[in-house]
Amino acid sequence: MANIQSGRIWLLPDDVDTDVILAVRHLFLPTAEERARHALENLIPNFATDVIAGDVIVAGKNFGCGSSREYAPEALYDCGISCIVAKSFARIFYRNAINIGISLVENADIQDECEDGDLITVDHENRNIETGGRRYEMPKVPKHLEEIFKAGGLVNYHRKRNALSKEGGK
Repeated sequence: MANIQSGRIWLLPDDVDTDVILAVRHLFLPTAEERARHALENLIPNFATDVIAGDVIVAGKNFGCGSSREYAPEALYDCGISCIVAKSFARIFYRNAINIGISLVENADIQDECEDGDLITVDHENRNIETGGRRYEMPKVPKHLEEIFKAGGLVNYHRKRNALSKEGGK
């Protein structure tokens, strides 16, 4: 994960569930890239074709509610979404997204104060977000989650830890 992520905002409402993120009928497509072509298609039909790598979703409360399927955050990641800022996240979605390397930020104000297509910069190093000429502080996350974000997901995090262990480091 880059320390600074910049892109356009895709503004989404409250309670976007995993079936809206990736409909059940697309779960058994053979590749992640094919599934990603259908991300958010029932909410934003042109999302998968118009999203640009680095774009950021800004959403309301309870983002990712519904089932526990990890294909939902994977589809967003494979479309190029670099970060999701929401008022709150469903617990299982939050963990699944972290595991694959999407950075997540909880913020109660940004969704109400921005517009679809606005530019946003998420600065993980300095713990702030800028959009629309405003700056917002990012909440602190536990150190182990920060390390997973920085490693680019749980698998990469464990690979790095195992490599250090083999070298005698910590």
